[in-house]
Parts: sequence; structure tokens; C-alpha cells
Amino acid sequence: MNYVKTLGAALLASVAFVSAAAACEVTLRSSDTHPEGYPTVVAVQKMGEMLEERTGGKLCIEVFHSAQLGQEKDTIEQTQFGVIDMNRVSLGPFNNIIEETQVPSLPFIFRSTDHMHRVMDGPVGQQILDAFSDHDLVGLAFYDGGSRSFYNSQRPIRSIEDLAGMKFRVMQSDIFVDMVSALGANATPMPYGEVYSSIQTGVIDGAENNWPSYDSSGHFEVAQYYTLNQHLIVPEVLVMSKTSFDKLSAEEQDIVRQAARDSVPVMRDLWQEREKVSEQRVRDAGVEIITDIDKTPFIEAMVPVYQKYVTSPKLQQMVADIQATE
Repeated sequence: MNYVKTLGAALLASVAFVSAAAACEVTLRSSDTHPEGYPTVVAVQKMGEMLEERTGGKLCIEVFHSAQLGQEKDTIEQTQFGVIDMNRVSLGPFNNIIEETQVPSLPFIFRSTDHMHRVMDGPVGQQILDAFSDHDLVGLAFYDGGSRSFYNSQRPIRSIEDLAGMKFRVMQSDIFVDMVSALGANATPMPYGEVYSSIQTGVIDGAENNWPSYDSSGHFEVAQYYTLNQHLIVPEVLVMSKTSFDKLSAEEQDIVRQAARDSVPVMRDLWQEREKVSEQRVRDAGVEIITDIDKTPFIEAMVPVYQKYVTSPKLQQMVADIQATE
């Protein structure tokens, strides 16, 4: 039923393409759950400008931000079916679909954002992008998703013991559920758009996310304790429907791939600026920021999560390659 509803929303939203399509021969429909002005939204819009220029006005992109076409799980299905042409999604919702995406979604797998960039810009990143082709999708590029940390409405979290019994929203990924469980808390998978009201009404105690999302979602208004434990640095991915991609000529496909790659530094610059602005906004709102935390017990608690998910030689090699990346 949810898919039918979101499919209908996507079809209704396509009416908005009439004027855009008049300017370009092909207007690619791109989805994003984040709001207008968010770094991922702007980066795809910039990619669209590159496409329009490099194809002489033949290809354009129209970005439907703010989950206009549905939440991430539903838009992934729509993109696989070709209803949506492009999609910016966190790797988390892909974890149960594409096993290679599980590795960069593991807690504490990256030492820093710079380390994540070097990994995802290299052979490991390409290996993950290539894996999308078996699922009716074309992996184009990786964007930043920032460092994710816990926030809640109940109390400051300074240790694993403080997490005991608390209910946290996580992305719809088994890895994230098991991560929270390993820390002694209760994981509640739910769409991003339902988090604010769920915290507000006490359905959950909190969630985990990065500075810009914590800010732009307004979650800091209802969950005023933010612990910078930085358990995840999960990249976001820009994908295209294989159905839509295959309709393009080989030359146009190359242009799309290159424009996606060229949008990455644009996104990263915007992300760094946005993180600073969001952090200041949250601090000015009086949120209690907890930084006096020993990450070692958190990292040690993740051993069973790695044992559960890093089982095949392929994934074990990926983890080793990431750890060996300087």
C-alpha cells in the first residue's frame, strides 16, 4: 500500500515536469528526502546544470526534495522500476539489498571523514558502485553523510550504561538495529519523516544523525541532548535507474557519470559549510552537547556486529582494505 501511494505521488508530481521538459529534450527526475538548500539537493541541481551545458540542453535534472516522492525505502523501489530516474539515498537503506553497502555502514569503520573520502574515492568505493548494477540501478557517486551521533529527549549520554533501555530511531537497516542493541538500547526502524513527532509524543526517546540533519529536521527542538560519540560515518550515494540510464546513448552515459563525479567536490564544500552553520544554530538553541565521552567501550561493543555481518571472504577483504587505507 505504501508503494502504491508513493508511486501515485511520483506520477502526480511528474506534472511539474511539463515546463522543465519544454526546455530540455530529457528531464531526469531526481528524489531527495532532504529540504531545499541542503548540500545533497544543491549538488544534484549543480549536476543538472553541468548536464544541460555539456549536452547542449538535451539533458536536465529536476530535483524533488523534501521527500516529495516518498521516503527513502519507497523511492529506492521506484528508482529500480524506472518511475524515478535518479535518487540520493543514504547507504543504510541499501544494506539489506546490496551486501557490499554493509561494509561502509559498519560502526567505527572509518577513522575520520578524510579517511572515508580516500576509501570511497578509491577501489573499494568503485567496487561498491559496481554492485548496484545487479539491482536495476547504476551507482554514480558518493556524497558525505557526516558523522552520526546519538541525540535524545531524556538525559545526557556519557557512557554505554546511559543508553540502557532507551528507544532510538534508526534507518531501516539490520546493521543499525544490531548496533543499537549491542549498546543496550532498543532500536526502532522508521522513516526519517516520522522521527520528529515520534520523539515529541514519546514513541521513541531519540535518534542518531549528523549536525545538518539534526538541525534541518528540527529534531534538536524535541531532543536536546546530543552526544558526539560519532559511531557512524556513512556515505550517501547517488544512483540512477538502470532503465533510465540504458535509454541514453553511450556518450550521454559518460557525460552523466562524469557530471556526477564533478558534483562530489561541490557537495563536500557545501557540506563543510553547512556543518558549521548547523552546529552553531544548535548550540545557540541551548542544546546540551556532550563531548566528554570515552569511545573505547562503544567500539569494543561492536565486535559481535562485525562478526555477524563480515562473514564472507569478499566482505572481510573489503574491511581489511579499508583499514589499510592511509
